[in-house]
Amino acid sequence: MNFNDFLNIDFIVSILPLFWRALFLTLEISCYGICGAILLGFIASLVLYYQIRPFVWITRIYIEISRNTPLIIHLFFLYFGLSYWIEIPNFWCAVIGVIFLGGSYMAESFRLGLESVRVSQIESALSLGFSRIQILRYVIFPQSIPLSIPSICANVLFLIKETSIVGVIALQDLMSIAKEVISNYGQTNEALFLLIAAYLIVLLPLSFIFSKLEHYYRRNLL
Repeated sequence: MNFNDFLNIDFIVSILPLFWRALFLTLEISCYGICGAILLGFIASLVLYYQIRPFVWITRIYIEISRNTPLIIHLFFLYFGLSYWIEIPNFWCAVIGVIFLGGSYMAESFRLGLESVRVSQIESALSLGFSRIQILRYVIFPQSIPLSIPSICANVLFLIKETSIVGVIALQDLMSIAKEVISNYGQTNEALFLLIAAYLIVLLPLSFIFSKLEHYYRRNLL
């Protein structure tokens, strides 16, 4: 079988700009969403770790709702449900949805790291006159963050893959473009080839970098 019988190279070249723009949109949503999720997760983990009232129960309810509902429900609620009260652009609906979903996973990652620090070390720091901020900065962070890194990296890859459904709110992401190409031109092999290639171009280097980062922390800091 000729390779051109399986993939039409000329057609791939012609639709490549569509996938390029879709890839950029996917990366943009992922970047904003993941950064926001890390920040939200970090704040939530501190609330749970220090038992800051009355935010403890609010945080726990948020984590349970977020972890036990799919991203598509968050997107529908933001884009269709809230439209009766407030108009949010579909791009920011996607970003907020990723933040809402990812924040709960990041919170668990940070919390596991924070709780791994021995109480005796914190008590020793208190006896030396350290403030809570100093204990957090000099005792807890240096030990907890390396332990959280592998889980955080896994969550980053997970959230990038989750963005594949943002097309349900009329965004021209990679999955949406692939569906349009298949529907309009019937070129299934070409569309799937570019779809897989686009995700691999992003995820494989990240996976490699995260793997090296995890090995570095385990070898040098743990």
